[in-house]
Amino acid sequence: MAVLLLAEWNKDGLAVETARAYSAAQKLHMPIDVLLIGNAPAALRRAARRLPALRRLLLAETQAAPKAQQEALEHGLAEPVAALLASMAAAYTVFMAAATSYGKNIMPRLAGLLQVAQISDIIAVPAPDTFKRPIYAGNVIETVRALADKKVVTVRASAFPLPAMAETEQGAEEKLVLPQDLPVPTRFIDEKGDKKEGEPGLGTAKIIVSGGRGFGTAENFKNLLEPLAAKLPAAIGASRAAVDAGFAPNDRQIGQTGRVVSPDLYIAIGLSGAVQHLAGMMDSRVIVAINKDAEAPIFQVADYGLVGDLFEIIPALIKKLG
Repeated sequence: MAVLLLAEWNKDGLAVETARAYSAAQKLHMPIDVLLIGNAPAALRRAARRLPALRRLLLAETQAAPKAQQEALEHGLAEPVAALLASMAAAYTVFMAAATSYGKNIMPRLAGLLQVAQISDIIAVPAPDTFKRPIYAGNVIETVRALADKKVVTVRASAFPLPAMAETEQGAEEKLVLPQDLPVPTRFIDEKGDKKEGEPGLGTAKIIVSGGRGFGTAENFKNLLEPLAAKLPAAIGASRAAVDAGFAPNDRQIGQTGRVVSPDLYIAIGLSGAVQHLAGMMDSRVIVAINKDAEAPIFQVADYGLVGDLFEIIPALIKKLG
C-alpha cells in the first residue's frame, strides 16, 4: 500500500499546491512517492526531496521518448500523463494530485482508465479510506468512504498546510522507464497568459484583488486593477461573470469552477458574491468588499465593506498607496 502524488512544477520550483497536497497524502499513513514529469532541474529535485518522510522521488524524464510523446508529457497533456499513471497502478493504492487545472485535467482520465470513481476536491482525511469534500458550492460537507482497491483523489490545496520541510534530502531518486505506447491524440500548440513579470501567482499570493462584471469593460478591468495590484503587490483574480465577459482569461477565475484560494487578504471589487464565487475564496483570512450595491451578497461574508463607486474608490486607493 502506497501513495503516488503527481507533482506540478515550473521554472520557479515545485507548485505550492503540490506541497499542500503532500500534507493531505501524509494523512493516509502510507509510504509516499512523488512523480516529476519532464526534465526537472537538479535544484528542483533537491527541494522536492526535502518533503518530510518521502519514500522516493520518481523522475519521468523525456529525453529518450519519441518526439510526440516528449512534447506531450513536458506540456502536461492529459492523455499520455494519465496513461503513464495507469501503467504504474500495480504499485500504488492511492493516486493523488492537487485540484488545480492540471490535476483536474488528468485525474478523471486516470479514474476512467482504472475504472474507479474519482474522489474530488477533498478537504480532510479522517481515515485512510475516508475523505471529506464540499458539495453544493461548499454549503454541505460530504463524507465519502472509498471501497475500491484503487483510489484516485484530488486535493483542495487551500484546506491543508504546507508541510514542515526536512533539513536534509529524503528518500531515493529513481528514473522511470517510459512506456513506448503512450497515447498522444492531442498536440500542444501554444500557451498564453497575461501574468506580468514579478506578479505573484494566485496559488501563492498573500493578497488577491478580484474584479467582477461591475468594471463594465475589459479596458476598465485592466487599467484599474493592474495599478492597484502593483501597489499592494497582489495577484489579480476574477469572477466567472468577468471571465465570461472577456475581462480576464480563464486562469484568473476564482470560484467553484475556477481556482480555490486562501490569501491573507482578499479584496473583492465590483462583484456581487454569487455562491459559486464564494466557494473559491471563503478560506481567505480577511475579506474586503467594494460594491455600489449595499445589498450585494458579498457583504454578508466580508470582514470589511465599502459601499461606493469603484471608479472613484480605486483611483483614490491607488493614490493613497503612493
